[in-house]
Amino acid sequence: MGHLAADPEARQTKEGIHVVSFPMATNKMVNDGSGGKKEVVDFHRVIAWRSLADISAQYLQKGMAVYLEGRLMNRSFDDKNGNKHYRTEIIADSLNILTWKRTAKGGELAIKDFSEDKEKEQIMDDSLVAVA
Repeated sequence: MGHLAADPEARQTKEGIHVVSFPMATNKMVNDGSGGKKEVVDFHRVIAWRSLADISAQYLQKGMAVYLEGRLMNRSFDDKNGNKHYRTEIIADSLNILTWKRTAKGGELAIKDFSEDKEKEQIMDDSLVAVA
């Protein structure tokens, strides 16, 4: 669970498959060594494919709280100068949007649950090569 650190970036593969990426920030409290606590923020790159990408592009924006489930994937690439870079990404399988919805009586927590079908998961793996 975390918050979007930027608006999602939508694009398509050469085959026309929709993909969205966005940075997500997660916070935790840790001991600072002097008996106190401090907040530590970690940033994660999230990738969503197909219908989950469409939903992410339509509904998500910077600052929104989300709960997602997925799997970690490591990949490497060479930049235009020939330097090798390594990246760990979260490939989203399901996404819950947690946000306050304004109502006449104040507000209520609106939770939207979007999950990819397991059948599509294998297709997603095969298409990853197209954008890597």
